[in-house]
Amino acid sequence: MRSKLVFVVAVAQNGVIGACNVTPWRLPSDLRRFRDLTWGRPLIMGRRTFESIGRPLSGRETVALSRDPAFAAPGAHVARSPEEALARAESLATSMDAGEIIVAGGAQLYDAFVDRADLIHLTEVALTVDGDAVFPPLAPGDWRETARERPARSAGDEADFSFVTLERVRD
Repeated sequence: MRSKLVFVVAVAQNGVIGACNVTPWRLPSDLRRFRDLTWGRPLIMGRRTFESIGRPLSGRETVALSRDPAFAAPGAHVARSPEEALARAESLATSMDAGEIIVAGGAQLYDAFVDRADLIHLTEVALTVDGDAVFPPLAPGDWRETARERPARSAGDEADFSFVTLERVRD
């Protein structure tokens, strides 16, 4: 049985998810949610996202995707194509007894996998920011909102935000 392909992403009001390979806001509440949603699951992320984090995240197995044959990701699995990344993550999901594979960025990966995604855990960030990485547009008829929460800001959160769950509409 195929694992669910799940996006976890924070998006500004104008679609921006990153600027010069960093997140253009600080939301400790969202980082805690990211940890909770991804713990014990395989993560697929692009090379730049992996490099911006600087290491594999504990409690998860990371598949870093790069076409660069010289790229190495100590402590992580490296894939050279989206298909190879999915196959490695599926194998990891089986060995971890996880029913989900998480796509954790960046923009190119979200774009590459958007047609295959089953579920999106979206943090809507109440900011408009400049950036060079944008989340791909979602076809409205393909997605149904199944949950929305607007938690109060905690210490260190730089903006208001909402946690939204979107499920793919299946015929």
